[in-house]
Amino acid sequence: MINVGIVGYGNLGRGIEAALLQTSDMKLAGVFSRRNPSTVKTRTDVPVYSMDDLLNHKDEIDILVLCGGSATDLPVQTPALAENFNVIDSFDTHAKIPEHFASVDAAAKKGGNIAIISCGWDPGMFSLNRLYANSILPEGSDYTFWGKGVSQGHSDAIRRIEGVADARQYTIPVDSALEAVRSGSAPELTTRQKHTRECFVVAKEGADLAKIEKEIVEMPNYFSDYDTTVHFISAEEMARDHSELPHGGFVIRTGKTGLNKEHNHVIEYSLKLDSNPEFTASVITAFARAAVRLHKEGATGCKTVFDIAPAYLSPLSGEELRKKML
Repeated sequence: MINVGIVGYGNLGRGIEAALLQTSDMKLAGVFSRRNPSTVKTRTDVPVYSMDDLLNHKDEIDILVLCGGSATDLPVQTPALAENFNVIDSFDTHAKIPEHFASVDAAAKKGGNIAIISCGWDPGMFSLNRLYANSILPEGSDYTFWGKGVSQGHSDAIRRIEGVADARQYTIPVDSALEAVRSGSAPELTTRQKHTRECFVVAKEGADLAKIEKEIVEMPNYFSDYDTTVHFISAEEMARDHSELPHGGFVIRTGKTGLNKEHNHVIEYSLKLDSNPEFTASVITAFARAAVRLHKEGATGCKTVFDIAPAYLSPLSGEELRKKML
């Protein structure tokens, strides 16, 4: 049985808790929070501990799932904890993945542990499908579309802005761009031509709305490259209209084969998700299993989804996989 610890009990942490209930070889050992543990109530009555007590539970945990945000939490938490635990995170700031990998890799190797970073559906499952499609159709073009849906990372980044009480950010594909790609015409599209971003923000009383909007639309790596619309709404409207967390998207590669490149092909992988955090948690849970297996084999250091053989994700044996799925 693989013993799992959750660090941070928000939407993703609750998703991990639910995902573990569907596994036969993994169980939740405890939740670790920066909040007062007495104020955190889990849905399955699993014990909640202070982050300050984490090292006291080192021998009880096979892997920690880090459920903090990519903007400020994970860049600090993942390397700090990788020195003492096997860890997995969902770091999703694509432009900063190389530097995050380097810091986590050094810490994990120092402690003799395994870390998997940037695990979820993008980065994660979408990343795998981009790699597979590129390898199969080397002569071609890549396209990734996200949404329509709530981005947890972008919503979290907005909530970190001074004066913001709550926020939801929707990523929306541009329909005309999506259809042009599916046609096989291989259009050249800028970031701005492929998606728009729509933000719904609850501001704190007395906050400077113009300043908040400016910080959002000019935020590098998140909003500055997109046409972004900001709506200020009440807390009641947020609870009524934006309490769900749907998402999804498409990875498409168009390519050519043949001596004269006369044959066109389109590879498309899509996701339609009722709950972004619960699906992300399900992906993380499978890769957490893989991380523990690798560690038992003696592997150390940082890995990404590219480094994990598919068989390590499944609780089934190799013989069962060959019989049922190959």
